Amino acid sequence: MIFVSVGTHEAPFDRMLRAVADLELDEELVVQHGPSTVRCAGAVEAEYLPFDEVVGYIRQARAVVMHAGVGSIMIALTNGKRPIVMARQAQFGEHVDDHQLELARRLEENGLVALAEDTVSLGAELAGEATAPVSLSGVPWLGNELSDYLVEQLGEPQRQPQILRAS
Repeated sequence: MIFVSVGTHEAPFDRMLRAVADLELDEELVVQHGPSTVRCAGAVEAEYLPFDEVVGYIRQARAVVMHAGVGSIMIALTNGKRPIVMARQAQFGEHVDDHQLELARRLEENGLVALAEDTVSLGAELAGEATAPVSLSGVPWLGNELSDYLVEQLGEPQRQPQILRAS
């Protein structure tokens, strides 16, 4: 089974779904399409799925195709899958900037994702054997850079007061 997810972003990701629909696939296809208008013939499709169902499909899938959102990628990696990602790009009106493309390229360099930029490369990735991602511990920059990015976006984490309990 191939699981495809465009994530929960409010912009359609028709380009990715068109790339999937253009392929001649002979296995079960489950697609979470969000607000996209493109449909994949013969696929089991849903606009959105509960988190536990997304995890279940990722675990069952032979291959996972998804947008290059950090949350989606981390879910796949946590569940032992090296996702095939297509990045939402600003030039196509799919996102406000190209941060997904930058992330996908960096993660691909470290063996964590396979980056597909069009139908041809997506088809080639799906035709190959699915490979497990390299260990996250082999990519020491990821934790630091992700932490720095979150602090930049959200500010310093708030310290929670310690509650002392009498023994």
